[in-house]
Amino acid sequence: MDTMDQTMKFKRKAEEETYQAKDVFQVVYNALKEKGYNPINQIVGYLLSGDPAYITSHNNARVLIRKLERDELLEELVGSYLEKLEKKGKILEYRTLGKTGICVSRLCFGTLIMGPLQANLPLREGADLLIAAIDLGVNFFDTADLYGTYPYIREALRHRDANRLVIASKSYDYTREGMAKSLHRALRETGRDYIDLFLLHEQESHLTLAGHRPALEYLFEAKEKGLVQAVGFSCHTVAAVRAAFTMPEIDVVHPLINMKGVGIPDGTAAEMLSAIGQLHSRGAGIYAMKALGGGHLIRQSNDAFRYVLEQPCLDAIAVGMMTPEEVEYNCALFAGKEVSEETGKKLRSRRRRLQVESWCTGCGTCTAFCPQKALSVADGRCRVDAEACILCGYCGAHCPDFCLKIY
Repeated sequence: MDTMDQTMKFKRKAEEETYQAKDVFQVVYNALKEKGYNPINQIVGYLLSGDPAYITSHNNARVLIRKLERDELLEELVGSYLEKLEKKGKILEYRTLGKTGICVSRLCFGTLIMGPLQANLPLREGADLLIAAIDLGVNFFDTADLYGTYPYIREALRHRDANRLVIASKSYDYTREGMAKSLHRALRETGRDYIDLFLLHEQESHLTLAGHRPALEYLFEAKEKGLVQAVGFSCHTVAAVRAAFTMPEIDVVHPLINMKGVGIPDGTAAEMLSAIGQLHSRGAGIYAMKALGGGHLIRQSNDAFRYVLEQPCLDAIAVGMMTPEEVEYNCALFAGKEVSEETGKKLRSRRRRLQVESWCTGCGTCTAFCPQKALSVADGRCRVDAEACILCGYCGAHCPDFCLKIY
């Protein structure tokens, strides 16, 4: 095997051997501060250049730091930094999305529920949630043309390094012209020069994929121009995942999967997982949705999350979050840290539902846009089958009278 394909192992020095480096850093830091220098800038300057002139001679600091090799000092700095991150629960697992080369946190922040279709959080409040997640290690964010959450992402990117983050968006458009408008709207409203992943929204089978081929071809061209890094589709059906078996040009698929198979209209959880596994083995990146079945599995959330996290074919899992408690709890859970049982009970006790407002006229427009067939019209009003509804909120975007809200 080529040695370039092998991962070398490194063993840090025993704790007692690192005391010297720690002591030197402490003396040097204090000496620089006493002389009015910025200790961090000066130490970094020395480590990068090797020029001792960056270190003051006050309290013999320059002599002390030169007694140690710079690689020893770097080892101590990096090791200590990572240990502190781990203790704070900031180290999430990261994986590469299939063959795309795009590295993402296993926890993907699903922005749907914070937006106008659901919680409709104020701009600053929503952006602060994204920033909190970024600070805890999340680098992957899922949105869509339909969700209306681009402004939150743009605001968060104003305060954090946009180049470190991976944005996935989706569009229902099926024409070249429509998809071009969707992509450029995403670029404009997020303030980015490119979107990492751009997907066809909610495909059902090879037939819908064929019908959306003009839009897909546009995305492939956009990828060649650097406007998109990877192309794919989202889906709730086993049939759509299987359709991708014969589409090697598809980089990423965003399928629905949970331990009970809630929301899968054409199969079981086992059948969906088998299809996902086969597609992943062909090199497609996979990031899952609806691990909690749109809230139906909320009381079993620990088991539900454990189920998806144990699947090696799932590179990432998108989870909707709309409170600081949820962000902190889920980041800790995905990082394998201890989580607060009290917070867990509180979050599991929350029940959300699709509310039909009193002014509904029963026009029936929404029923055509429910992927779960959970809506019907009876006695002049929209009716919701709560057992079938997975709280995707897509119906609300098409109600002409704004009668559908998730609370």
